[in-house]
Amino acid sequence: MPLIVKFMILAIAAQALLTVAILVLMGRERVPRVMSGEIPEADIAVDRSGYPLRARLLSNSFDNQFQLPVLFYVIALLAISTGGVVWLEVMAAWLFVVLRYVHTAIHLTTNRVHKRFAVYTAGLAVLVILWLMVLIRLFLA
Repeated sequence: MPLIVKFMILAIAAQALLTVAILVLMGRERVPRVMSGEIPEADIAVDRSGYPLRARLLSNSFDNQFQLPVLFYVIALLAISTGGVVWLEVMAAWLFVVLRYVHTAIHLTTNRVHKRFAVYTAGLAVLVILWLMVLIRLFLA
């Protein structure tokens, strides 16, 4: 397997790792509270409002990993499956993943919406560029 493909797969794995890490943190925040009875099951059966703020932030952050990152997985796998990944695409993929980590860090710490939105928008722009690069490469081949 070419090194360039391995780097693209590592970008995919890094994004998946972020998702799993948030899931683990969310579980560590939620499960003990429910198991101890601190939060009655009836308070969380329908929505998340019964959880404390940190648990809700983790939950929202986890949900965010199934929005733009899904489009990232699709284009990264398409780039790999066509056999013609180029370094610029790999760099864009890694930039997207780094921006997702930054977005998550902001979301789970200061949660400053304007900063979080700026990072989200930058990630979206990188993702659109990645899609365009791959599609142009495919259609010009």
